[in-house]
Amino acid sequence: MVALVAYATRHGSTAGIAERVATSLCHNGIPAEALPVNAVHDVRAYDAVVLGGAAYLFHWHKDATDFARSYRVALRERPVWLFSSGPLGTDLVDKDGAEVLQTCRPKEFEELSALVRARGAQVFFGAYDPQARPATVGERMFGLLPAAKAALSAGDFRDWPTIDAWAASIAAALTCEHTGLQSSQGGVGASRLAPRLDA
Repeated sequence: MVALVAYATRHGSTAGIAERVATSLCHNGIPAEALPVNAVHDVRAYDAVVLGGAAYLFHWHKDATDFARSYRVALRERPVWLFSSGPLGTDLVDKDGAEVLQTCRPKEFEELSALVRARGAQVFFGAYDPQARPATVGERMFGLLPAAKAALSAGDFRDWPTIDAWAASIAAALTCEHTGLQSSQGGVGASRLAPRLDA
């Protein structure tokens, strides 16, 4: 069993999360590799997929969205989890009392979760370096706005223990499902995880 952790990133923060997820999966008994989505040409070589992307202004990275839609058929045939990174700071609740990780969910999550039959979709805090070179025209224009940089909290807010725990829960689910499949097949020839029963 091998898992793919595919990701779309602008400045490397999401890539770091993807690499951490892959490492945690390996530590928990699930061989995994992290690759940018544009380096993946066939997901059928993997038994499970974790797909991540940075989120900007409540929208998931276009490359991650395009990946999910392009490979939707193959993704529906194997366990899939989604994640995004983007919220900055350490406050779990905003000034209106709403949970930050919920209000910052990308608008595409609901559609794509249904499209690929995702087992889960998680939002993680991200990182922001005000000295980083703008990756898009939009970022360049935003940087020219008065006090734009001051409006964003600079720093690395990625919560590694939470990320590790999430990856461990995925590993546990995959191990349990794979073990059950092997048992049902007498322990022979179980090379692919069973699809969801509600597929």
